[in-house]
Order: sequence, then structure tokens, then C-alpha cells
Amino acid sequence: MKHMKNFILISPWSKILRDKSYNPKNYPWWPDIIEDLKEDWHIVQIGVTEEVKLVEDFRINLPLKVIGDLLMDENLHTWISVDNFLPHLAHVVGCKPGVVLWGVSDPNIFGYRENKNLLKARKYLRQDQFGIWDGRKYDSNVFVPPSKVIEAVRG
Repeated sequence: MKHMKNFILISPWSKILRDKSYNPKNYPWWPDIIEDLKEDWHIVQIGVTEEVKLVEDFRINLPLKVIGDLLMDENLHTWISVDNFLPHLAHVVGCKPGVVLWGVSDPNIFGYRENKNLLKARKYLRQDQFGIWDGRKYDSNVFVPPSKVIEAVRG
């Protein structure tokens, strides 16, 4: 692993659903965010084999220990994630707060107060917060625009 100064860790996708429908937790405007932030930070994407690669430095199928080490790296500026495993791991390892992109899941239930939890509006939250995801229609309108994510990262 090459030494990196001042990097941002991204976990852009939630797991593929059992019925193979597009996961409603997936943020639609990653390229816009990356384009802005890559001028000032090295972007490292973590994920699994079948996910879309967004940046050159895409690290696939990493053990949780390695991801935890990335979260605790002194050169980490911040991390950005959708509602997936990363905010939970970040909370457990006690790393610096990150930016979490919420759509139809309630950050008051599934999020952590230390993070910058970006929710467009509570009116988009799904009725059954604990229900299965299969068959849920994808709607990109439930997410904050890229400008809000960039603002949260740049502080």
C-alpha cells in the first residue's frame, strides 16, 4: 500500500439486493463529488468486486481490519459513505467523524450523532424502517445535491 498524504476514503455503494434491484441507498452523484474533491485530496474507494469503480485507487474485498486501519490513518482527511457498513465500523473503531449520505433510511435510527448526517428531508423516509429492501423503487430525488456533500467535506 503506497503512502498517502491527505486522502478521503469513500464507500459509495450498499450491497446488491437479493432480487438484484438497484439499492435505494446508493447515492447517484458520486462523479460530481469526486471531480471537485480530487483536486485537493487523493480519493480511495473501498468496495467489492461487482461494484462500479469510481476512482483509480479502488481497493476490493478488503478485510475489516484493513478498512479499520484506513479509518485510523493519520493522513485521512475524512470518509464519505452511503448507509452501509462503513459508518458502523467507523463508530466501533472510534475514528474521526465522517459524512454519511442518507436517502430513505432514518439517520436517527441507523446513524451516529458524531457524523455529518446529510438527509435531504424526513418526508422521503420509508414507512417501514426495518422492512426488507427488495422491490423498493429507486428515487434519486431523495438525496442531497453534491454541493451539500462537498460543503460538508470542505467544512
